[in-house]
Amino acid sequence: MEHVDAVVVGSGFGGAVAAYRLAEAGLSVVVLERGRAYAPGDFPRGPAQLGRAFWDPAEGLYGMFDIWSFSDCDSVVASGLGGGSLVYANVMLRKDEDWFVHEQALPGGGYESWPVTRADLEPHYDAVERMIGVSPYPLSHAGFDDTLKTLAMRDAAAELGLDWRLPPLAVSFAPSPGAQPCQDVPIAGPAYGNLHGVPRRTCRLCGECDLGCNEGAKNSLDHTYLSAARHHGADLRTLHEVRRIRPRVGGGYDVQYVEHMPRGDEAGSDGDGPPRWTGPHTISCDRLVLAAGTYGTSYLLLKNRAAFPALSGTLGTRFCGNGDMLAFLLRATDRSRTRPIRASRGPVITSAIRLDDGADGRGAYIEDGGYPEFVDYLVEGADMRPGRVARFLLRRLRNILTHDTNLSAEFADLIGRGELSGTSLPLLGMGRDVPDGRLRLRDGRLDVDWTAESSEDYYERLRAIMRRIGDVLGAEYADSPPWWRKRVMTVHPLGGAPMGRHPGEGVCDAYGEVFGFPGLYVADGAALPGPVGANPSLTIAALADRMSTRILEARASVAASVARAEAVRMSAVPPVAVGPVAVGPGLVPVGAAAGAVPVAAQEAQEAQETMGAPETQAGGGTAQAVGAAQAGGGAQAAVSGGRPFTARPADEPSVFEGRTSLWFVEEMQGLLMPGPPRGPAHRGGAGGCPIAFRLTITVDDIDRFLTEPEHEGRAEGWIEADLCGGRRPIARGSFNLFVPGETAGQRRMCYRLHFWDADDRPRTLAGHKEIQPGAPTRLWLDTSTLHARLLEGHVEEDGDEDAAVVATGTLRILPSDLVRMLTTFRTAGPDGAAAVTRFCRFFLGELWEVYGPG
Repeated sequence: MEHVDAVVVGSGFGGAVAAYRLAEAGLSVVVLERGRAYAPGDFPRGPAQLGRAFWDPAEGLYGMFDIWSFSDCDSVVASGLGGGSLVYANVMLRKDEDWFVHEQALPGGGYESWPVTRADLEPHYDAVERMIGVSPYPLSHAGFDDTLKTLAMRDAAAELGLDWRLPPLAVSFAPSPGAQPCQDVPIAGPAYGNLHGVPRRTCRLCGECDLGCNEGAKNSLDHTYLSAARHHGADLRTLHEVRRIRPRVGGGYDVQYVEHMPRGDEAGSDGDGPPRWTGPHTISCDRLVLAAGTYGTSYLLLKNRAAFPALSGTLGTRFCGNGDMLAFLLRATDRSRTRPIRASRGPVITSAIRLDDGADGRGAYIEDGGYPEFVDYLVEGADMRPGRVARFLLRRLRNILTHDTNLSAEFADLIGRGELSGTSLPLLGMGRDVPDGRLRLRDGRLDVDWTAESSEDYYERLRAIMRRIGDVLGAEYADSPPWWRKRVMTVHPLGGAPMGRHPGEGVCDAYGEVFGFPGLYVADGAALPGPVGANPSLTIAALADRMSTRILEARASVAASVARAEAVRMSAVPPVAVGPVAVGPGLVPVGAAAGAVPVAAQEAQEAQETMGAPETQAGGGTAQAVGAAQAGGGAQAAVSGGRPFTARPADEPSVFEGRTSLWFVEEMQGLLMPGPPRGPAHRGGAGGCPIAFRLTITVDDIDRFLTEPEHEGRAEGWIEADLCGGRRPIARGSFNLFVPGETAGQRRMCYRLHFWDADDRPRTLAGHKEIQPGAPTRLWLDTSTLHARLLEGHVEEDGDEDAAVVATGTLRILPSDLVRMLTTFRTAGPDGAAAVTRFCRFFLGELWEVYGPG
């Protein structure tokens, strides 16, 4: 089973921040994102693309928009690498200081209470703003100063005596920080690069932010935090949907997921056929960060509650929609009544009006809205009234009678002058509604019990001020269709796993760590105990940054204290005999560097890291866990750089009852030449196409592995090659250790990896390492070189000779990768130390047979 320091579920504002901070600190991080990656230019626009831009894998849909409809509210959330940042409206406002309320009574009973303050978040607000890059709409600069919807909102606010402002936006209006704003010019890239490898351009004011920015002008999380996380080694896995989570005995968590394998769903393909995925697969981790969004995180905790019996009874509570309300001003003009609004010009939101808190303290924001220009055609089509159609038909009849063949004027009149589309202004409201909703499971599906009734005063006040803005602009006010039935449509669902000061008040503490489950964190909107009031993205990111700081500070503190204690114990660790090599304080296995740290120390250290700082936890579980980890440390192998072989109770997930398993991670890279081999130069890959893979090799039952002649294990992970369209997940893979070769005394390590390329074609990477009898100096070359062939189809071992060869070449493991690989060895099940000893004896014994004297 694959094991990492941290698994992050989801890649929105909480997950992306956590992934970057932890990876930057050197932790091994895997991000599991259910949706796709979208580079600039990939976002859907045409009808065929937009028709498949929704998320419902059971129906073969893997798009961005995930639409929920409950009994009294509707919601739209996002699916994709970058989460909500792909489709949000870019506003990065801080939560007002007075809105961090403490024990504020709610109309239906209970109270809203925030265990953090604005002062707690200030440095983290600063850090997120710097990393993402925010700036207000440059209204005073040429090319931007004629944005009529912004000017209209400013003038209306002035006439009504309201507080108007230009909020910070996560949009690049200038090519680099400090440069003059300019439309549609190349953006200078950051030092950490861009995971898409596609150029970005500044905002061209097209109003398409909520559909995904095909210019790359939005500073979305894939361009910022996630690109930086990948630069620091985080493994970003798209189309990986988490299904189950559970704690491991002694610490850490197992995460079960599936890998979606979408059929072709580009324009012109209907994508018909049953859903396709691989798995379920399982990965284990010391820290699990849930950042799958309010619905995703709450659903995972509710669905897996049996595995977490001590979860707070507040799970599912404090749901709200952040006061979201959508309304429209129709046939609006500027204050002079001479110019239309043209809401399609500009980013979706450019300005905001802050409403005072009122007697109940439930203030709000009203922001100008926008939409893509192509929506203008839909609006005009919907406004094509019978009179215009009748007039067109009468004029057409007249033309026939008078033999007038020119229809230009008639069609111009039918289409109209764009009066409705050019004068319609969406208004977006949000603020402090009442967080008294509850998320629960009904028939295994997520449901919400929440209505607008307890927030009726808030919504009526918001609508009244929107009407007054409309009056100033000479517009007709219109509620959104859902409000006709008093249904709330929210794009900012919050709550479900709220933070609190104790389990009676919340699911997690003020740092997002779940009460009673050390190392389990909630880092998204689910953790919020009430509405942010402002657009919540910045606050969610700041809370995740604060959480990450806490994780890293606790880790550093524990590491320092354990290192001091272990210095006294170093000489007490006895050696362990492994085949012809003894392993102990002064000796290390083949390939390991000197200066190795005994695993017992690493075990104790990681147990304390998993538990977190003692003062942050309820009860005394940390000391007991560390003691248990230290107790079994007398007979552990030592390997450079970390914890390669482990046998503590923490590594005993229930799935491995009665047997002992072992796994490790291997990375190789090299070159492939297209076509079948044509000589030594071709075999060596000179001038070929780069290829790399990262595999977790799992031996499910080590006793069976050692006794069966095939010595077969599972291989999971990914392969990355330009020939295959980039990084592709392994659908099925196998690994055989030291099987007989073609000549006497020869051994082979065999790899067979089945996957689909980017064009949905099945492919097989078949390779082997040749362990040839000879001088010991050949050992490194033989064990580090993989001779590989890329084959068409999913080919089994007996079909290699008949399979079409796509490419051939070699991959190699670098010395640095070998050292890193040795730190990834893990065990699960009973008597792990003895199992590791048997594995090492077999491995080194086979090498001795091939390269030893005689």
